[in-house]
Amino acid sequence: MEAKARYRLKELDNGQIDRNDKTLLFESRFESGNLYLAQKVSDHEYNCLMQNDINTSGHTQWFFFQVKNTRKNMNVQFNVMNFTKPDSLFNYGMKISIYSEKHSEAEEGGWIRGGDRISYYGNGIKKDICYTSKGYYTASFTYKFLHDDDVVYFAYCYPYTYTDLMQDIHEIESEPERRAICSRKTLCKTLAGVDCEILTVTEKADFEVMKKKRAVVISARVHPGETVGSWMMRGVLFFITDPNNEEAKILREKFVFKIIPMLNPDGVINGNYRCSLAGCDLNRRWKVPHRQLHPTIWNTKKILRDIHAERGVLLYCDLHGHSRK
Repeated sequence: MEAKARYRLKELDNGQIDRNDKTLLFESRFESGNLYLAQKVSDHEYNCLMQNDINTSGHTQWFFFQVKNTRKNMNVQFNVMNFTKPDSLFNYGMKISIYSEKHSEAEEGGWIRGGDRISYYGNGIKKDICYTSKGYYTASFTYKFLHDDDVVYFAYCYPYTYTDLMQDIHEIESEPERRAICSRKTLCKTLAGVDCEILTVTEKADFEVMKKKRAVVISARVHPGETVGSWMMRGVLFFITDPNNEEAKILREKFVFKIIPMLNPDGVINGNYRCSLAGCDLNRRWKVPHRQLHPTIWNTKKILRDIHAERGVLLYCDLHGHSRK
């Protein structure tokens, strides 16, 4: 996603950057990033717009962007102006997810919840000129930068990218005891050619015992912006593959777990909130999925049928998040 800057840092005659220019530099062209435009109101205030989901005219909820050229103790207000839902958890205590590279290096920390003067309100801007058109809403917050020349990221919620998932799966496969009870294969390719992975987790046993085991299927992240679904899934993965956890071992002895950690990798990678690259809400395509347009849903539905015919599916659990509860 491209963050379109209306301002550039001033250069002096010798080609050096003017240190008196306090304009923040915005960027979102990285994995899961989302920002369409940043408009400078003053050194201490910026208006921002989120990018629509690809091939749609809406679904603006997830933002994830970077700022540079910071000044220590400079307090800046950010107004993200094109939300469409009439209410938000920002009105009930939820804070902005923030990551400062310099603070992280100094404190060995990571993402935090922060920001001050957080509010969410109707801004009076209509989506189109129709009288009955729905209006937009603004999430406004301030942040005091802790360091000069820092790189700071702001996000709607703690990000969890496709790369994060690959690293977690690699960590599980790197431990021989976990690898002995967990196998991995590619369920299908997405529209963009990305692997949608499926993991099988169970205790090995003889043929008769294995045949009697029923299946539990767990999936997540059909909606890309619901990153909390992936954090829950991460907990599931590391729990159910833990060779030293007695509860997990009992579950593995009784069931075969089929786990699809990320149903919409394309949407996650491209910073979408709800849809796939086809502009489809994949969670509304379960009844009649199209094999080419909705490959992850089509193949998940097929494998559910196959597993149910083979051993019976006791439970299918799909992990989601919610923006207002």
